Amino acid sequence: MLIDKTIFTLFRQGSTTYFYSSLFFPTKIRKNVFILYAFVRRADNYVDQIPQDETGFKDFRRHFEKAWQGDKTYDIVIDSFVFLAKEKQFEKAWVDSFLDSMEMDLTKRVYQTMDDTLNYIYGSAEVIGLFMAKILGLVNRSFESARYLGRAMQYINFIRDIDEDNSLGRLYFPQTELAKFGLESLDREHVERHPDQFKSFMRAQIERYCGWQELAEYGYGFIPKRYLIPIKTASDMYTWTAHQI
Repeated sequence: MLIDKTIFTLFRQGSTTYFYSSLFFPTKIRKNVFILYAFVRRADNYVDQIPQDETGFKDFRRHFEKAWQGDKTYDIVIDSFVFLAKEKQFEKAWVDSFLDSMEMDLTKRVYQTMDDTLNYIYGSAEVIGLFMAKILGLVNRSFESARYLGRAMQYINFIRDIDEDNSLGRLYFPQTELAKFGLESLDREHVERHPDQFKSFMRAQIERYCGWQELAEYGYGFIPKRYLIPIKTASDMYTWTAHQI
């Protein structure tokens, strides 16, 4: 079953971990995963490039809405995703939450509380877990674990990408969390002046990741063995990253 070149390239260039772990899925599932991540990556690219392409993102969102209403956009990424979403019964609210979080990256630079950060994470990562659960045909009881897996993986991305996010003027860790450890920011100059506080902060964030990852792993029992290998492969790579940090 051939995968469209545009979809293949978007996914491959966007996420090394997810791309290579997804190769372990059976062919039909693999194609659907590629369609999902091409859509996600296209949206993310608009808001992460320098300078950001706000017009491109808003056009993308508008075209998605048209496709959801039944119009053909002739954009292979959008049309394929909408077909998949309708086939697998993705909730529209999940897609809206994802796009809302991507739109936050156009304007929101600082998060005040953990609730604010978790609201962003829900749309940017937890709903991806829900999409995957639908693609794999998992029961609804698996959804909570799917959300925790997305949350845990996103949090490791935040930890790993502090320098990159600084360069984009973003800080996803809430101000209340920094204040607990006597930090005002995560700028390199500031943390170099406060190394002990920064180390304590980082250990606490990794412990939080580990707690969420443990909750996510409760859901492995819902996943058929033939699907579990790629999911555990990606998950184990994120856990390895946490250990290295």
